Amino acid sequence: MPIASVPLSWYLILGAALFWVGLYGLLASRALIRTLMSIALMLNAVVLNLVAFARFVEPARTAGKTFALIVYAIAAAQAALGLALLIAVRRPHSTVAVEGTDVLNRAPRVVDEGKR
Repeated sequence: MPIASVPLSWYLILGAALFWVGLYGLLASRALIRTLMSIALMLNAVVLNLVAFARFVEPARTAGKTFALIVYAIAAAQAALGLALLIAVRRPHSTVAVEGTDVLNRAPRVVDEGKR
């Protein structure tokens, strides 16, 4: 089946299914890596819809493809930042479970100068 014969609705249904699978993985997962993979899956669903609309609505314009490249750049930055966060959390806590880390929940300790 040539790609021209696949209707736009199939791409949109596939994009919506990928987005919902990613959203479910984001909400149901407790592992940091699985959460990052779910966000990447949601971004890929958005890119699929952008490229599908660009292909079917106005194939001569490159706006959809340009936005897709921008989303891929954002996804690459998100992956790099997520892996850096994973390494930063893994070292002191020796766990990558999201609920096992409370690094940002604690207030910094204030040392009272009078009691020193």
